[in-house]
Amino acid sequence: MSRHTKLLERILLGTADANIPFEGLCHLLQRLGFQMRIRGDHYIFFRAGVEEILNLQPRGSHAKPYQVKQVRHVILKYRLAEELP
Repeated sequence: MSRHTKLLERILLGTADANIPFEGLCHLLQRLGFQMRIRGDHYIFFRAGVEEILNLQPRGSHAKPYQVKQVRHVILKYRLAEELP
């Protein structure tokens, strides 16, 4: 099982939203086909076919819990977990 798959499972479980590494979350979104744009400390993710734009900011080395919840919602809504190789 790859580290991206393990991270995806942790995000989908929703039990450790405060302990998701920010860099890992960014890499996971890119593997799911999102394009990234950086503006200051704002990491903006967008993808064709996905209506929502994800605007993430690090809190230290971890992602903010409410933003992890937004990512989980998008992954579930568009069934993106099925696309991870």
